[in-house]
Formats: sequence, C-alpha cells, structure tokens
Amino acid sequence: MKLIYLCLAYLVGSIPFGYLAFRLGSGDQKDIRRFGSRSTGATNVLRLKGWAYAVPVAIMDVAKSALPVWLALRLFGDRRLAMATAVFVILGHCFPIFLRFRGGKGVSTAMGAYLVLSFLNFLLGLAVFVAFVAATRFVSLGSLAATLSFPCFALLTSRDQDLAVFGLAVFILIAIRHAANIGRLCQGTERRLGDREKVESE
Repeated sequence: MKLIYLCLAYLVGSIPFGYLAFRLGSGDQKDIRRFGSRSTGATNVLRLKGWAYAVPVAIMDVAKSALPVWLALRLFGDRRLAMATAVFVILGHCFPIFLRFRGGKGVSTAMGAYLVLSFLNFLLGLAVFVAFVAATRFVSLGSLAATLSFPCFALLTSRDQDLAVFGLAVFILIAIRHAANIGRLCQGTERRLGDREKVESE
C-alpha cells in the first residue's frame, strides 16, 4: 500500500502546472520548455508571462506537495513515509512522466513539503529566500540558499537528524537541477528577478 502511495505521489508531482498555464495562456499552444530557462516552474512562467500566471502556478506547485505529504501523515502516521512522499513528488515535478521527464527544478514542491513537515523551518527557509532575493534579485541563488538552510535549521532548532538528511537530499537534487543557473551565476550572466523575456514565434 505504501509503495502504491509513493507511485501516486510521483504522478501527482508530474502534473505540470507551469507547462499547462503557459500552454493555455498562449494562443498558439507554445511549449514553455522552449523559452527562458526551459523549466516548467513558476520562475520561468513569471519571466515569460508575468505575475498573473506565475502566482497560481507557484501555489499549485506548493499544494501538490503539501497535500500528499499531509495525507501521508494522516493516513499512515509515518513521518519517514511522509518524507519519502515529498521526495517522490519532487522527482515527479523535476522529471514528469507526462512531459518525457523534462520538468521544473523542484523548489516550490520542496517548500510545500517543508510547510507540512516543519512549519518553523519552512518560515526560516522562506526568510532566507526573501533575504537573498531582496539583496541580489537572483531567484536561483535564493532558492539554493533556502533549500540548503533547511537541513541546517533542522539540526539547529530541533536536532532532527531525519529531517536534516531529508533536507540535504532534497538540496542535492535541487542543486543538480540548478546546474545551469550555478554556471551562469559564476559567469555573471544569470537573469535577475524582474527581467522579462520575450516569447518569440517558433
């Protein structure tokens, strides 16, 4: 039963809200993965379509992680299963079966899991994200800093080793997905928050 639940979590994570929002919002049904950062996440939606599209996508990406994790706790009472559920949702978001395994970068879905698993550490991580983005206007840097801070806060605030190991695993996955962003940050060519990108005709 638990294995079935994890498979379902992956499928829920694979629902590509950013892809769908961009496609439905484009008169000629464009694929968001051909533009910007080529990600299906809310940041790329923001850059290409603006806040009106990006905010609902971010909320749905958070919710599609938070709800399965919360249900895992309610139905099974198993915290480690809830963490595994989060990992499977994030994997689904990053490597969605519905889009030939080319999806987003996992930050919003990770935050949805953190929201349920440790609200205090979620708030601390969110504060780190806001601080880094406010200081630099690099969403990618803020995302990496926030996801790295989560396992650190898990150890500092509650000495929760399970949560720290989970958070570190999630950070490694998100860092891998941000490899191109890290390269651009090092080269000084990374886009900043507020920079819009034109969607050209294909």
